Amino acid sequence: MTLFVVISLLLAAITGAVLAWPLRRTRAVFIAFIVAVPVLALGLYTLIGVPAALDPGQRRAPGTLDEAIAQLQADLQRDPRQIEGWRLLGRALQEQGRFDASRDAFGQAARLDPENLGVQVEYAESRSRAHPERRFDDEAISVLEQVLAYDPGQERARLFLGIAYRQAGRDADAASTWESLLPDLGPQAAAGLRAQIDDARLAAGLDPLPAVADAPAQDAADAGHTVRVRVTVDPDYAARIHLDPESVLFVLARVPGGPPMPVAVQRRRVADLPFELTLSDADSPMPTQTLSALEDVEIVARVSASGTATPSDGDLNSRPVRVRLPAEGVVELVIGAAP
Repeated sequence: MTLFVVISLLLAAITGAVLAWPLRRTRAVFIAFIVAVPVLALGLYTLIGVPAALDPGQRRAPGTLDEAIAQLQADLQRDPRQIEGWRLLGRALQEQGRFDASRDAFGQAARLDPENLGVQVEYAESRSRAHPERRFDDEAISVLEQVLAYDPGQERARLFLGIAYRQAGRDADAASTWESLLPDLGPQAAAGLRAQIDDARLAAGLDPLPAVADAPAQDAADAGHTVRVRVTVDPDYAARIHLDPESVLFVLARVPGGPPMPVAVQRRRVADLPFELTLSDADSPMPTQTLSALEDVEIVARVSASGTATPSDGDLNSRPVRVRLPAEGVVELVIGAAP
């Protein structure tokens, strides 16, 4: 540290002498200039710099997520060309629930590297998280379509685009987008996705997919995390409001604060109330996002006004319950309970 300062001052003095050489005939000014340059350099060093700041190994590791975000933002302000830095910032902001800022960070990464398909998919997803209704907007749909035009094998892009089409009322497009995934899925994941496809086909006025043989029961050792759920209807609500016994009721698990696509879902009828069921990986419509891969899920029951799993006006939802996995006991969901 001391050696660094001494060398710096010596270099500053030499620089001052070179700059002041044309003034050498005026001795007082010449000497003052030589002295002033290193003094100013020392003052500037004291105000804004230390040698350790130039060495990344000497930087203090952030102790909190807020500190890490602040450090990332400072780094990106100095060098905004860091694609991975913008992605990391987007994920950190997403973890804090700052979805607008996260979308902007992913947007910077997407603009810097338009040929990186993973970045483009992250950007599209971040736009859905930032949307007030968790919807994929027109720009997100365009990004996902461009990704699949370049590489139809992008699984997450295909899953998200199917969700986006469903949200936009393009049910036939959603079904065909998802159908191409089925040959590459295991039997359990395919069964979950088929249920979503059949819902989309029904909404589009199409027949469901041809039936397939039931997949063998999943071995208990491979079942992953499961959540036991009991669904009932509030007695006071049932006394006041008539529920059509043939109405479709979905019980689903989703990522808290995440995209609208459930990670596990089962379908029942209002006439089945009250009932118990168990959600597991076998109920996942998304092969890339299973229940057992998560630490926390949000469980909700929904009486669907449209008859499909996609949220719509007129749906009747239970109060969502957040669960830490693996879950213990039974999650109680009550349809029609006061908030």
